Amino acid sequence: METITVKTSNRCQMIDVTDRVQQAVQQDGIKQGFAVCFVPHTTAAVTIQENADPDVLHDVLWKLDQLIPQRESAYRHSEGNSDAHLKCSAVGVSQLVPVQDGRLVLGTWQGLYFCEFDGPRSRRLIVQCVGR
Repeated sequence: METITVKTSNRCQMIDVTDRVQQAVQQDGIKQGFAVCFVPHTTAAVTIQENADPDVLHDVLWKLDQLIPQRESAYRHSEGNSDAHLKCSAVGVSQLVPVQDGRLVLGTWQGLYFCEFDGPRSRRLIVQCVGR
């Protein structure tokens, strides 16, 4: 198991962690199996998204903000980050990625993204590799 530290610089952002997860797979020596990526936070997430056009990341964050705004009078949580908790639940805290021949199996345009919804912070992404 590897723990990747992700330092975020904005309240909401998506950071490409594909290469860092690939390094974890190589360090574990897995040739065939899968990598479980898990975010142990309640206001951050991990997803697979397009990694060719940065406008896609902008659009994802923009739409999440429209659907789940930061300021909402009906929120009861007193810390002021209810939207971050909801965005985390909507996106999810884990991804399962196949590994073949020691490489993550992702589509041509896919990358793994750490999603920050309550930054800036220092966060963790846990990668557990299973296989042979």
